[in-house]
Amino acid sequence: MNLLHELSALDSSTEKMLDPASRSSEKILDPASRSSEKILDPASRSSVKVLDPASRSSVKVLDPASRSSVDSEPRLTPLGRKLARLPVDPRLARMVLAADENGCVSEVVVIAAALSIQDPRERPVEKQAAADQQHARFRDPESDFLSYLNLWRYLTEQRKELSANRFRRLCRAEFLNYLRVREWQDVAGQLRQMTKSLDITPNETPAEPARIHMALLAGLLSHIGMKPGLKDPAGKEYLGARNAKFAIFPGSALFRKQPRWVMAAELVETSRLWGRVVARIDPDWIEPVAGHLVRRTYSEPRWEKKRAAVMASERVTLLGLPIVVDRAVNYGRIDPPVARELFIRHALVQGEWQSNHKFLWRNADLLAEAEELEHKARRRDIVVDEETLFEFYDQRVGQEAVSGAHFDTWWKETRREQPELLDFDPAMLVNPEVADVSQESYPDAMRHNDIRLGLQYRFEPGTATDGVTVQVPLALLSRVSADGLPWQVPGLRDELITALIRSLPKPVRRNFVPVPDYVAAVRARLAPVEEPTLDDVAALLRELTGVVVPPDAWQLDQVPQHLRTTFQVVEEAGEPILEGKDLGALKRELASRVRESLASGSEGLTREGLTAWTFGALERSVSLRRAGQQVTAYPALVDTGASVAIRLFDSEAEQARAMWRGTRRLVLVTVPSPVKQVVRRLPNAAKLALSANPHGGVPGLLADCVDAAADTLIAEHGGPVWTADAFEALCAGVRAGLAEGTYQVLDRVRGVLVGNAEVDTALSRMTGAVFAESVADMRAQRSALVFNGFVTATGLARLSDVERYLRGIMRRLDKLPERPDRDLEWTYAVQDAQQAYAEVRGGPGDDGRVRWMIEELRISYFAQTLGTAYPISEKRVYRAIDELG
Repeated sequence: MNLLHELSALDSSTEKMLDPASRSSEKILDPASRSSEKILDPASRSSVKVLDPASRSSVKVLDPASRSSVDSEPRLTPLGRKLARLPVDPRLARMVLAADENGCVSEVVVIAAALSIQDPRERPVEKQAAADQQHARFRDPESDFLSYLNLWRYLTEQRKELSANRFRRLCRAEFLNYLRVREWQDVAGQLRQMTKSLDITPNETPAEPARIHMALLAGLLSHIGMKPGLKDPAGKEYLGARNAKFAIFPGSALFRKQPRWVMAAELVETSRLWGRVVARIDPDWIEPVAGHLVRRTYSEPRWEKKRAAVMASERVTLLGLPIVVDRAVNYGRIDPPVARELFIRHALVQGEWQSNHKFLWRNADLLAEAEELEHKARRRDIVVDEETLFEFYDQRVGQEAVSGAHFDTWWKETRREQPELLDFDPAMLVNPEVADVSQESYPDAMRHNDIRLGLQYRFEPGTATDGVTVQVPLALLSRVSADGLPWQVPGLRDELITALIRSLPKPVRRNFVPVPDYVAAVRARLAPVEEPTLDDVAALLRELTGVVVPPDAWQLDQVPQHLRTTFQVVEEAGEPILEGKDLGALKRELASRVRESLASGSEGLTREGLTAWTFGALERSVSLRRAGQQVTAYPALVDTGASVAIRLFDSEAEQARAMWRGTRRLVLVTVPSPVKQVVRRLPNAAKLALSANPHGGVPGLLADCVDAAADTLIAEHGGPVWTADAFEALCAGVRAGLAEGTYQVLDRVRGVLVGNAEVDTALSRMTGAVFAESVADMRAQRSALVFNGFVTATGLARLSDVERYLRGIMRRLDKLPERPDRDLEWTYAVQDAQQAYAEVRGGPGDDGRVRWMIEELRISYFAQTLGTAYPISEKRVYRAIDELG
């Protein structure tokens, strides 16, 4: 029987302390009158165990050394001997001994003496209010135990100042029982004497309330209560030891406050179970005081990467009362085998550990290589499972390695003699029955346009990047084309060709049955071709069957995601920038960054703020080293407004576009402006017509016309130049003809602006819901023809065509009310062509010809009487679009 059981056994039926009447006769005996050997009868108390919570060790009353045999005579521990020499209620004796450890002997002796007698405070039925008023002076708001101390101090002061008779009268007047007060003083005095014999020294300075209550708690562990919830306004019940439920007695100072945790001196059952003499306690006090009386359970053992240890949730209860819930504790001290297993599985097998052990890096590299085979072959049965890896480590790692720190200690010694003990053998990582995945079928890189591109394999069905990813360095992006690359690595080409044939419309597809046979035949003939195209496959199918596969018959959107190559643009260091299936879209989105990449580290090749040709000859191309490979960059003059710059481009097409504009700007910065001379020649009617422009004013329009005139003159002199001498000659030619050229441009522009104003007026008059779509289409067409900068963008040669297209809009408006349905049909046809062109516009080879073909198509539909510049039809337009795609 432990101390808690012994103490609570004093009255198990009511869970209360000794009845006050019986306690009045339980006087403290003079130790000299008793033999310490007779305090405990070994025969009658052979099963008694006294606990020493403060020491946190499992101290038993019986000396462990004496229990080597069952027949050994039990002996008391030091704590048991001290308890035996304090012949009071063992609860009170335990409080006094705990007070010595907490430095509050003086206070606890007084409280223990008070608890051993009947309460000296009286409350006569006929004078309850008066008694309560008198006793309220001593009340402590947080602890009824401290109320005893307050009363004691008051009585001590009064006893010093008053005679015996006056003190007796004082007690009577203040509803204090004089005899009980004297008894209290006597018991306290005897307890003090006994503590001296136990070498317990009373404290001279007042103790902190927390220390006092921790000492009291040592004797009241079975009288602890906690609120089941944060609030319990209805019953105000506390959950106590062994699931007992009690409430704070109404006379307590804490009755209204209802703290979360309390301890009571006694539990008295009347109409219900009441806790008397109550104090608020901190639940953190309980575990150190209760020692091994608490019960600990553990749940949810788990690996925590930051701590590099296996942790578990600890629950601590005292007689069924939870005093600690979900505390994280190191599980290695509790269940080492389980902790070791979790450490191996998470830290070593799954890699959830930040460690610098080199064997982990080597093993991770080998495992990554093995997993790469699964991604390449698109199978999940190549790499061995985690259980195999666990068994490998389990057979080698020491039993003491239950955490990162323990492993470090073990490995520090072990690796001296066996440095490769924990290194994987590559053969153990791959299932032996799996067929070989060859490097030829699934290479790690490929050559394309004389550059080396890395390949990544991802077996992640359902994701956008499932399949093969081609890694393209940013600086090399312009050198990569979609031709050939979408045809996958050799190991996936059979599957790709199968998917392509199955994507064909049924009337075409039925010519290639059985599909596997044709796939094998095509594949065999494609073997020598490093980068086959759709045209190659179509040609081979025609060779085998005589059936022509139209280019638009391939339904590429039906090809499985993993067979469509992903392009990933990366920094020089390998960091991903952007990825997607559409290489053209990636190029357009990253065009500016490609130029920045080329310019980086090429300061000697680029310049800014140039207003004269002072830089010698401009190279047509330069060779740079980017991403470990030779890259060709193309310098060009760039128009920056009031000056020009020299910048690098990644393609000759971009160089040509930039060089033309840059040359024009540098020429116009060099030669005098012709604007004043031209304006003087314009008649007033022309000036009025020119004022209605989209440029925000005549100066903007004039600048646009000067640029267009300069373009015409530069073209007449052979286009952009690359040396200082050629530039000087070009400037001379432009200077001579710029004024006249600008005047000619203005003359053409005047007709365009007059036609634009007429169209604007006519469109505003065409109302009605039936015409809405057609009118909206005409407004969009007009905005695409006449805009701020349209003169230079259109060029002198096409300004007359623009004027004709505007007249075509007027003819269309005249006929629109007659057949709005037919107009709408033609509108949709034109818009479909525009949409098809938008998908390839701005790409390689796009010189703007298709844009003007669509304008001619409009003339053929809506204004046939004006005539087209050349034969035109939908078929011709789409053929031109296909050539760009």
